[in-house]
Amino acid sequence: MKVELVNTGTELLIGDVINTNAAWLGQRIVELGLQVERCTTVPDGRAIRDALEEACGRADIVIVTGGLGPTSDDISREAVAEVLDLPMELDAGTMQFLTDFFGKRGKPVNEHNQRQAMKPRGAEVLANGNGTAPGLYFPPALGAGKGLHTAIVLLPGPPRELKPMMMEQVEPRLRALLPSGEDRVCRYFKYTGLGESEISMALQADLEAIEGLDIGYCLGKGDVDVRLSGTAKALAVATKICHEKLGEFMISDDRRVLEQVVVEGLTAQGQWIATAESCTGGFIANRITNISGASQVFGHGFVTYANEAKTQYLGVPAELIAQHGAVSEEVAAAMAAGCLRVSGADHAVAVTRIAGPGGGSPEKPSGTVFVALASKGHDVEVRKRWFSGDRERFKILTSQTALDFVRRRLCGFGLPE
Repeated sequence: MKVELVNTGTELLIGDVINTNAAWLGQRIVELGLQVERCTTVPDGRAIRDALEEACGRADIVIVTGGLGPTSDDISREAVAEVLDLPMELDAGTMQFLTDFFGKRGKPVNEHNQRQAMKPRGAEVLANGNGTAPGLYFPPALGAGKGLHTAIVLLPGPPRELKPMMMEQVEPRLRALLPSGEDRVCRYFKYTGLGESEISMALQADLEAIEGLDIGYCLGKGDVDVRLSGTAKALAVATKICHEKLGEFMISDDRRVLEQVVVEGLTAQGQWIATAESCTGGFIANRITNISGASQVFGHGFVTYANEAKTQYLGVPAELIAQHGAVSEEVAAAMAAGCLRVSGADHAVAVTRIAGPGGGSPEKPSGTVFVALASKGHDVEVRKRWFSGDRERFKILTSQTALDFVRRRLCGFGLPE
């Protein structure tokens, strides 16, 4: 079945508001075993009607966001009525809701707000628990008179209103439209430490041999998602392949991000982690503490940007820094070992790097980073990496490497060379 999105609002086109609804709806629709084939963004006003008519001529399902407010440029309701040739009528239930809503605030329902109680005849009202604009659902049969057989959904633009309505009211209706016996599902396999081409080379041939399986790749910030959709039987075969072929590089098969997997792994094993960061300025600790439950596994984070801080707080000998340089395998190892000792944690990661754009040398060009992992019962291990790009990208890639080293240690995998 073909699905299209029509996102309305001049504010989306001029950059005042970022269109997060399209990304979120795309993810929810994929979970239903469907996929958005086209997304159109249009300004308020007449363009809504034109985009809707075009989408209904192509798609089986059209979801429109925005244009349900009380002002004259909110015309999504009227646009559908025109496209499907349906008369507008007052919905008594919505009118009572508006009367009660404004009555509690000591206000009457004015003429503009009353527009929100109007709906094309035959449309089903979708209750809005977080605003005054109800959504509307148009079953495919409503367009038969115009030769259209498209299910149309109108949702308000604000995400806090749209999201619960989509999950609680729209998705059950969309599931009912799927062919009888359809059991298509979608799963995301998140990998790190490999590029898209390497993952594709390892998996593509085996996955393409599975009948009815759709395959997609998406490059993230330090990781790659392999998106697979198909029948439950096809996904079971594909899941086995993904785990067997690249299991040690897999972060998750349920969309959990790396820091969540690390925090959950530490929690399960009753262990603690500490961080010693120079070039990342606390970014590794930030990612860890963004996860609920981090307080059970994270107690110490050192930002030792200056050489004196490395010596004062981590016990890195000043002569070691003088001999090898702050960005070196030796200093990274000493930072991790010192962090482990001072914090009393079970694991400690340390990073030090030439941030750039200047300051590099032929032996250590700008972008060179050393990542060290110290764990109780293990020798300190250090790996040299090189990441190009600006400082923000570097922090993401370096923190990803450090956290992945911890994940590997928790899972019993060795660190990659």
